[in-house]
Amino acid sequence: MLLRRTYGFEASHVLPRHPGRCRNLHGHSYRFTVEVEGEIDPEQGMVIDFGELDAVVTERVLKRLDHAHLNDVLENPTAEWIAVHLWRELRPALPGLRAVELYETEGAAVVYRGELEGGADR
Repeated sequence: MLLRRTYGFEASHVLPRHPGRCRNLHGHSYRFTVEVEGEIDPEQGMVIDFGELDAVVTERVLKRLDHAHLNDVLENPTAEWIAVHLWRELRPALPGLRAVELYETEGAAVVYRGELEGGADR
């Protein structure tokens, strides 16, 4: 079964390699969805408790990125690299992680499924 939960954070960034106005300091209200796949635990009746998922995301992502300047975290914080960063922060604590979908704006999103991580079990 696939479980999805959506979160959000506010952050600023500069895209130093961008030829247009995104090269200037600006911010976004980011939204991201975490997808976790797994079997329903017969005892609990859940893949993962939403509270447990919230705790992982809060500790590993939100505490570090909410109201942060993303260039202090990533050299080139494009939506693509932010999604990869989210994956790399969450995957060690969420072995069933299957995708991270990041919305930079309401109509602009990227989906990362561990393609850069290598190995059969991403």
